[in-house]
Amino acid sequence: MKEIQLHNLFAYRRLRRTIGYLGFFLPIILVLLSLFHFFSTKIQPSISHYYYTNLREIFTGTLCAVGLFLICYKGNGNKSIFKNDNILTNVAGFMAFGVAFIPTDPIYETCLQCTLINFSLTWLHYGFAAVLFVIFALLSINVFTIGQQRNTDIPVSMFNENKIYKLCGYGILLCVVLVPFKLFPYSTLVFEALALWLFGISWLVKGRALGDEGVIGEKVYREHNPTDTQEAVEKAIPNP
Repeated sequence: MKEIQLHNLFAYRRLRRTIGYLGFFLPIILVLLSLFHFFSTKIQPSISHYYYTNLREIFTGTLCAVGLFLICYKGNGNKSIFKNDNILTNVAGFMAFGVAFIPTDPIYETCLQCTLINFSLTWLHYGFAAVLFVIFALLSINVFTIGQQRNTDIPVSMFNENKIYKLCGYGILLCVVLVPFKLFPYSTLVFEALALWLFGISWLVKGRALGDEGVIGEKVYREHNPTDTQEAVEKAIPNP
């Protein structure tokens, strides 16, 4: 029974890392590919506007992958809706599909021919995106901060995972608030990218992407691990 529980735990860590990587690298890949003449795509004013470019498959495909993984993610649940990872991740998953398939307004009206719906539903797109990012923030602030072991022999460092989750969560909320103000050229793209990076970092830390041995284990997770726990256990336990 313990072996099955450990395999399930590590499966969740891999899923968290996958979600984190997808969110973190989406804006980087879109902007980097925009610099290559081969793709005939300029840097867009927002991530959502990549729907109308030759990079649309990357944009929609990544969002759909994130949405699917979030729906498949099953946590521990909680009586409070705002701390219930099962409810939050399921809603976030459907919001991701909504952002992917109900696009923002195009820069040029002729681009409406590229969409499944040939009339504006920008308000709905923004609604899906806002709910998605708010849930990302709630997961970081309310859910990921639950359950860290209380090791009194290890002091809480400035790099403690709960501090990282809260920083990422409140940072995401700040980005959501700043997006509508159009503070500078490409500000929407910048704040969306920052929000996705914070989201990705939060999930990567939760998935222990950098391992948890040595200093990382002590400073981030308050654990004494001479070797990476997942690698050590997977070597010791045969695959079922």
